[in-house]
Amino acid sequence: MVAHDKIQALINSSNYISRDLSWLQFNYRVLAQAQMPSRTVFERLKFLAITASNFDEFFMIRVGSLYNYIDFGKRRLDYSGLREDQFKEKLYADIQEFTQAQFELVQKELEPQFEDNGFKIAKVKDLKSSEKQQVGEYFKKMVFPMLTPMVYDTYHAFPVLNNLLTILGVVTVNKKEETGNRRKISFVQIPKNLPKFYQIEREDYWVFVPIEDIIEEHVSQLFRNVEIESVDIFRITRNGDFTLDESDDVDTDFLNELKAKLRTRKTGRVVRMEMSANPNPLLRETLMEKFDIAEDNIFLSPVFLDFTRLWQIVSHKAFAYLQPPSPNYAIPVALQSIKKGDSDNIFNRLKKQDILLHHPYNSPDHMLELLEAAADDPKVMAIKMTIYRLAKDSRVTKALLRAVENGKQVSALFEVKARFDEENNLNEAKKLQEAGCFVIYGVSAVKTHTKLMLVVRNESEKVRRYVHLGSGNYNESTAKLYTDIGLVTTNDAYGEDVSEFFNAITGHSQPKRYNKLLTAPRQMRKGFIDLIEKEAKNAKDGLPAGIVIKVNSLQDDKMMDALYLASQVGVKIHLIIRGICCIRPGREGLSENITVRSIVGDYLEHTRLFYFHNNGDPVVYGGSADAMTRSFDRRIESQFEIVDHLCRQEAINILEYNLKDNVNSFIMNEDGTYSKITRKDGEKAFDIFKEFYLVTQKSVNKAKLF
Repeated sequence: MVAHDKIQALINSSNYISRDLSWLQFNYRVLAQAQMPSRTVFERLKFLAITASNFDEFFMIRVGSLYNYIDFGKRRLDYSGLREDQFKEKLYADIQEFTQAQFELVQKELEPQFEDNGFKIAKVKDLKSSEKQQVGEYFKKMVFPMLTPMVYDTYHAFPVLNNLLTILGVVTVNKKEETGNRRKISFVQIPKNLPKFYQIEREDYWVFVPIEDIIEEHVSQLFRNVEIESVDIFRITRNGDFTLDESDDVDTDFLNELKAKLRTRKTGRVVRMEMSANPNPLLRETLMEKFDIAEDNIFLSPVFLDFTRLWQIVSHKAFAYLQPPSPNYAIPVALQSIKKGDSDNIFNRLKKQDILLHHPYNSPDHMLELLEAAADDPKVMAIKMTIYRLAKDSRVTKALLRAVENGKQVSALFEVKARFDEENNLNEAKKLQEAGCFVIYGVSAVKTHTKLMLVVRNESEKVRRYVHLGSGNYNESTAKLYTDIGLVTTNDAYGEDVSEFFNAITGHSQPKRYNKLLTAPRQMRKGFIDLIEKEAKNAKDGLPAGIVIKVNSLQDDKMMDALYLASQVGVKIHLIIRGICCIRPGREGLSENITVRSIVGDYLEHTRLFYFHNNGDPVVYGGSADAMTRSFDRRIESQFEIVDHLCRQEAINILEYNLKDNVNSFIMNEDGTYSKITRKDGEKAFDIFKEFYLVTQKSVNKAKLF
């Protein structure tokens, strides 16, 4: 207890919140969605599955990064003030608490609702006789041929067990052996291309049988003529932190040394082991020794392992009618005053008015319309764009291929280091390259995360550039799930900037100062700190001052220090941070004028906006970057100033609505925890996930932050 109190005292004394402990708080906010009785059981299962997939990535990347320090004897000081071993102790203890909350939710709240909603999760022993026979046939024909038992004993080396696969650990006894150890451990890995559940349709509901239970029920067919002492289910998570240039924690001196050491590994070290409850002690102790893990690395589950499998139930076609219908798209604010027939195509509309798109409330078709029209329009000469993530069967790829066929010059920068999308990006890039597109595969050591598109059109009076700048990927599937903004414009200032940008990344140009862009890794941090300091100067001079920032994550210490200093001279600062937030709000003498809120709900908040009051003439930026060290120093990013009056007012309205939301918002406390906002008696609900479908030019023009 003394050690725990010391750790907590160090955490409380730091001016920053630990990035990883802050992330854990974010996952609690996602779990809160699964705990909401007002949601359907399918929505609740969806959010539970999201918490599980979040954890898989967190352990592979963030905990993997921590273990890089522990395993190679390097020192690391976390924002919390804790050294690496202290921090590991604190982090794992907190995650154990989180997993208990997941299990309790499943057992006490969700499972009792399954049958009333048309399904249940059952073991083989609970099935009808005919169903058991059906499952037996499935095992014999589909499952059994794919399984490979791997024994570990004196004559067989410990096998390589794969990351995130469900594995059966089988302890057997051969009483006929006269010498040696009669007890042996074998492993059966369940191939990832097998469904996680076997599905049985009954007259009134569906039964989902975990695949590992089917294998366990028939495991004697894999181990003949020996006694099976025990069968336990487990799943390991390995260090996947191989994108070291992305790490905010690895210092430069350690980076090259670490890369060399990790190259010698065939597999990443185990950082988590999930196991079914009450595992065989021999199996547990053997795995702990071989994986070099301790008790706190083990997470024992009283229910099935791997909640990501719940997507199979959530997305099942039988329950589609129970899903809430998708709302109708709202007309973009800039197009609401245009009468039908006034502008016959996207090119004519953009000559009259910049358009700010706010997804998913506005359809992604408005952005795709520009690209698809450009692919076919005989006046269009060239298309250039950056690509980070694409949808499957992507309309973007199809439009670019069509543009090449129609004789356009097409250039595409594909980011091949987009985590978990590397293979898809390489495949899409190869298609375009083979068709004649000029493809650039990323830029050396940095990751290209910016979202830009340029269309060059030869019109009778001039060569005009049509530009799209966004915060989200060119992915029409995620555009229905993520909130993002995109600016579509013919303003020459943006056209010059984006042309300069592409020349810099595809050639050897050193761009001049941009007109309306802040780019990283060159100038973004300094640009934002200059704007923060200008607000501080205004406050000191007795002028109106204020800052509102909406991003996914805030972690960069230099930017946080600038915000602290601005707060201390009286600048009101409102931060809307979906996930990681390392700034500490409301601390006396440090940040009394800083508030932090997080919104988690129906859509994944992905919009980035930066507002600076500027003595009543607001400066507003939007774009691809979060306020993170990696975004400022190790990524190619861009933020664009929104100068068109109506579009700027719409951006201000987005921020104002976020600050008004009293349905989905959590308020960050000074200690780094979060409290769900509660409405006062009689206070009307303001739910941004509904209100943004109702935005009008009138409401946008009235938007005001300070």
